[in-house]
Amino acid sequence: MIVLDTHIWIWWVQGDKRLSSSQIVAIRENEDDSIGVCAISCWEVAKLVELGRLFLPIPLETWFEQAMTYPGIRLLPLTPEIAIVSTQLPGDFHRDPADQLIVATARYFNCPLISSDSRISDYPHVTTIS
Repeated sequence: MIVLDTHIWIWWVQGDKRLSSSQIVAIRENEDDSIGVCAISCWEVAKLVELGRLFLPIPLETWFEQAMTYPGIRLLPLTPEIAIVSTQLPGDFHRDPADQLIVATARYFNCPLISSDSRISDYPHVTTIS
């Protein structure tokens, strides 16, 4: 399994050219297995739309319906265990709660996280594909 950072999920669904070749390969290799999307990413997408920082070509509800049916997609819930892991990340990780939960989810499931966010890819305590 791999876990997608929120922007990677958006880029994949939107066919965005910012996805790197290694990110595309990792996603394709996991379509028959599991591609984890954190529950907090649903909230992040909705907030980005609400704040006018993300414009979708279709209504948000329709976008979610379609995005959740992509090959391999598995919605990963926010569990008490992941919440605890997010508050105990080793080293110096930044204070964004959504990023903390996404990193904690990847660490909890012991799988790579696909992200182009340097604050995540530079964090040595999670395996990233950037």
